[in-house]
Amino acid sequence: MKKRYLTLAVAAGACGVTGAHAQSSVQLYGLMDLSVPTYQSHANANGAHVIGMGIDGEPWFSGSRWGLKGAEDIGGGSKIIFRLESEYVVANGEMEDPGQIFDRDAWVGIENDSFGKITAGFQNTIARDAAAIYGDPYGSARLTTEEGGWTNSNNFKQMIFYAGSATGTRYNNGVAWKKIFDNGIFASAGYAFGNSTSFGSNSNYQAALGYNGGPFNVSAFYSHVNRAGITNQSYSVGGNYTFGILRANAGYFRYLGNQGALGQRQDNAWTVSLKLAPKGPFDYELGYQQMRVKNAAYNADGNIPNANIGAFDPTSGLHNGYKETLYWSGFYHLSKRTEVYLAGDYMRLHGGYTVGSTFGASNQLELTTGVRTRF
Repeated sequence: MKKRYLTLAVAAGACGVTGAHAQSSVQLYGLMDLSVPTYQSHANANGAHVIGMGIDGEPWFSGSRWGLKGAEDIGGGSKIIFRLESEYVVANGEMEDPGQIFDRDAWVGIENDSFGKITAGFQNTIARDAAAIYGDPYGSARLTTEEGGWTNSNNFKQMIFYAGSATGTRYNNGVAWKKIFDNGIFASAGYAFGNSTSFGSNSNYQAALGYNGGPFNVSAFYSHVNRAGITNQSYSVGGNYTFGILRANAGYFRYLGNQGALGQRQDNAWTVSLKLAPKGPFDYELGYQQMRVKNAAYNADGNIPNANIGAFDPTSGLHNGYKETLYWSGFYHLSKRTEVYLAGDYMRLHGGYTVGSTFGASNQLELTTGVRTRF
């Protein structure tokens, strides 16, 4: 879907810049997602269900957001770029992350056809962007230098943390480079500073490589995270193939997380999904993912921590198990900017794999309808 922007173009001469082709622009854009009603089973310790607006107010697919992005032509085929983006909750009007106004993006950079795109600040990890083409069926099929993301849905968004950093699925104090070459090769690298006297502490470095091959697209990444002196490594490879109106996606993740005296946690995870987009206003999605853990310590709440950022309890012992989730959806597009949807997922936990949202139950069903619009 293309975003519609309110654009203010400023002639270079008005800004005191010389050059016949130089110009500046600032664009206001946004997205609103509201899921209502939403049903969730095993929503408390008594095993009761809940029906409400989203899951704890959260929309199903996309965090609602507004932002500003801009570009200034500085000549020689180069432009200065920036983005400021903030997330909010439509259900109650609150900030998604109180106290952090720009909790999705706050970066500035430079872009050129020859050397690519370099950005610095608070931004997506490059592993997250590289894996978006196979992480689920809702994003772009092709690799781009733009930021991507996976769906916000509650019971299968945890897989995205394999592509994360010491500060979640975005870098704090991050520098990223991306480029797509004329032959379709995609290359990217990122580094996040820990900003401490111990240079490597809470730092992150990643590299990604991919290929846009028309109907077939593939990418892979490597990630090394140092979180409070604990090292975490992730590897992933995946891709997609489009057969006419059907797109198939598949990917694999390997995670190695050190746990001090408890030894190394080892995860194997994989995902497959389909998107059917016939002519007309409808499209349909179906997906499955499985996340297996071995020798994993629980966090202080007695649950499996998310990869890379989860603090573990050294007294919890080690646990093996897996989480599997089946999810589905259907969209009806009212226009190029607005759609309504029907969606659901079913999650089942096995062995020692536990998550806080089920309150000790081994399964959970979620169903929702909603509307999403862009401006």
